[in-house]
Amino acid sequence: MKKIVFLLLAIAQNLGAAPGLRINTQQAQEIGKKIWQNECNGTVEGLTSWNDGEQFASLGIGHFIWYPKGKKGHFKESFPSLLSYLKNHNKKVPQWLQQDNGAPWSDKATFDKAKTDKKMEELRTLLLDSIDLQTKFMVDRLIKAFAHVEKKFPAIKAAHIKKQFYRVAHSPNGLYALIDYVNFKGEGFDAKEAYNNHGWGLMQVLEEMQGTTHGKPALQEFADAAKKVLTRRVENAPKNRDESRWLKGWFNRIETYVS
Repeated sequence: MKKIVFLLLAIAQNLGAAPGLRINTQQAQEIGKKIWQNECNGTVEGLTSWNDGEQFASLGIGHFIWYPKGKKGHFKESFPSLLSYLKNHNKKVPQWLQQDNGAPWSDKATFDKAKTDKKMEELRTLLLDSIDLQTKFMVDRLIKAFAHVEKKFPAIKAAHIKKQFYRVAHSPNGLYALIDYVNFKGEGFDAKEAYNNHGWGLMQVLEEMQGTTHGKPALQEFADAAKKVLTRRVENAPKNRDESRWLKGWFNRIETYVS
């Protein structure tokens, strides 16, 4: 794990020379299994799900979002990008997934009826056999997010965010925490992923951290900041979404960063 952290830092500091992060299959599997446990309780069935109250399927170890054909929603869609990533890395994809035509299920009821059909079985097999690539996809997403910090924030704020990033990354378990959170709640750049102008992504968590003067270990401060940011999200969410029902589970997930 320590080798992965050092590799991440080297690439983040020299993005122009190294456009992608290279981790081996064993390292990717190690991190991926933790994220799979977080999102799916480590079950094969959990690799394909559609949560109550949502307008999209949640697929893979990272519960990547896939909207039905012709529909878009409040949250950033990520499954089509994962599919492209798998194909670009020579992963064989079922024929019906070769074209991005949107999710073939119009709603949760349709999705649930299809849970045992051939397409769903093929999809689960693909996702089960690509845990390492799904993890590498998430790592690439993290690196790309970090590369945009200076473009998205004023100089002083960008410097603070970068400093906190390195503090967390240097911590034991820090790479897992960063990868998991950016997959869990996004980068924090998309204005649509905010309530009352308050986002909940990785950048908002790093911005919330106080730094070395705060006296806490970096990873503990990251976890505390994440809980604060997500609590704020619940407070600002539309009441009809009842997001408070998810807060305990979110906090339990964040606790795995420091346990």
